[in-house]
Amino acid sequence: MQNTLKAAVLAALLSAPAVSFAQDAEEGSNFSWNAGIVSDYVFRGVSQSNRDIAFQGGVDYSFGDSGFYTGAWGSNVDFQDMTGPNIELDLYVGYNADLTENLNLDVMFTRYTYHGSESSYGNIDYNELITNLALADVATLTVGYTNDYGNTGENVTYVALGNSWDLGNDYSINASFGRTYSDFGDYNDWNVGVSKTVKGIEFGLNYHDTNVPFSVSDSVVLSVKIGG
Repeated sequence: MQNTLKAAVLAALLSAPAVSFAQDAEEGSNFSWNAGIVSDYVFRGVSQSNRDIAFQGGVDYSFGDSGFYTGAWGSNVDFQDMTGPNIELDLYVGYNADLTENLNLDVMFTRYTYHGSESSYGNIDYNELITNLALADVATLTVGYTNDYGNTGENVTYVALGNSWDLGNDYSINASFGRTYSDFGDYNDWNVGVSKTVKGIEFGLNYHDTNVPFSVSDSVVLSVKIGG
């Protein structure tokens, strides 16, 4: 990894890219898709698009009732480096199963890839294993781990607790609190938001922040998303 990239990683404090988890496929189909526009691409409290608009989309395929799925998700990115990437593409495979009537387990292996950077920037592709344990209408526990964050050979563990709650009339609220444990340093992130679905289009308003004073955080994000 180049020195400029290393500095960017430290400054962003592990601003890892987001990934779109597999959605429920349309009735009678194993295929699903999602697309959206956000005023700021924020993941784990840190902007991935330098507080600028991001266009995002993904596709998923589930293998019948086996619980296994695969997919891809992409977004434009801006790490404040003229030589850096401008596209992120995440490829993933996973397994989803209901352990009980109210308890769901989702385990996903994700490959984060970046494109559009100059050769001097270095390769920052890496893998992460993400596990979600969800108690219906209560909360979801997320644990992510990589032993090679950003192709640096550094260990990173992310733990978060959050959920989305239905308010009726197609309104919902969401909130989460997470903590990143890493060889670079530890930090907290949190967010709270509200959304409204109108004719299949979800409009969202979320506030994100961290306890890292020099990170690109403290962001209010507007989003418009569709899927099927």
